[in-house]
Amino acid sequence: MLTATTREVIAATLPAVEGALGEITPNFYARMFAAHPELLDNMFNRTHQRSGEQSMALAGSIAAFARLQLEPDLRRQQFIIDRIAHKHASLGVTRDQYSIVHEHLFAAIVEVLGDAVTPAVANAWDELYWAMADVLVREETDLYAAAGVAPGAVWRDLVVTHREQVAPDAVSFTLARPDGADLPTFSPGQYISVQVPLADGARQIRQYSLTGAPDVQSEWRISVKLAGEVSAHLHESTFEGDTLHVSAPFGDLLLPEGDSPLLLASAGIGCTPVIGLLTALAESGTERPVTVLHADRSRAGQPHRGQLGALVEKIGSARLYQWYQQGADHLRSDDVRTGHMSLDDIDLDDGVHAMLCGPTGFLDSIRTQLVDRDVPEERIHFETFGPELLRTGASR
Repeated sequence: MLTATTREVIAATLPAVEGALGEITPNFYARMFAAHPELLDNMFNRTHQRSGEQSMALAGSIAAFARLQLEPDLRRQQFIIDRIAHKHASLGVTRDQYSIVHEHLFAAIVEVLGDAVTPAVANAWDELYWAMADVLVREETDLYAAAGVAPGAVWRDLVVTHREQVAPDAVSFTLARPDGADLPTFSPGQYISVQVPLADGARQIRQYSLTGAPDVQSEWRISVKLAGEVSAHLHESTFEGDTLHVSAPFGDLLLPEGDSPLLLASAGIGCTPVIGLLTALAESGTERPVTVLHADRSRAGQPHRGQLGALVEKIGSARLYQWYQQGADHLRSDDVRTGHMSLDDIDLDDGVHAMLCGPTGFLDSIRTQLVDRDVPEERIHFETFGPELLRTGASR
């Protein structure tokens, strides 16, 4: 809980901090990676760092947290904390790393804002940072405990037992323990991190959704789309018998309890958490109404196309609609459409929970359409593996 004085200082200085984020964030990352190059090589997504996609994620999250102390929105605050905590846990983040971020972030703020950072201003933002850090550390500690591991000790080596080409640019890997023992359980919709060694010595990490049945504890399955240096390594260099360094399962895109209707919408490789959710629904014999929407560039390039259709058929109360940007004109029907996904003539049941996964632009579009159709934001949940936190609003 922030003091009244701290709130006043934060309120007075937040506009200046938000306005300077474009200067603060590159300064911060440059400082931190110069002092700790291993963080860029072995934890942060350096592809997103080079492209600038991730430059606002960390500092921007702190600014968003600050605003939520001034304009309380407990649901959105919990969303931010949950999303960051699960991502941090999947990376094995520990409390000592918050001190590293604090040192270099505040040095960047002082350099960019100069004399505006008085001792009172510095103390207020320091209090805010550690308030957020303490909340995150507590939640991450709980996540580690639930996973049955010590803080940060999330990694294990698994063997690739099967490799399958599920699309021209997507490969599925089945993973198992070398001794054949059971793996930890997971919830449908969760993901694991995979750390791979690259030619320059870096060990980069990416997250991939678990697509198999959660009650099959002898194996995990993931699918990897060819898009970047980590996926290229997995596509070109990982085959049956090879070992992958992976984390315990994490992620908060979970099936809502009860029998409320569901809308599952995905684009591209975003179908993978949907496959996991549908697998669990099919095996449970659910009778809740399920509407499945998927968008892709073409049927030829669609990952898990056959599996998606088979799972929908297995759920008697489910219906599948698909959109393609090319190559499907001859298949046009009520269930197969061309162009971008639109909810204009899709029936939305009362009380529906929408679960979305795909690129940030796709999420923004579908979320906006759902809100326009009077679906409350607390019933819109999403997953994406890019630095989307501030662009995609409060839903989860």
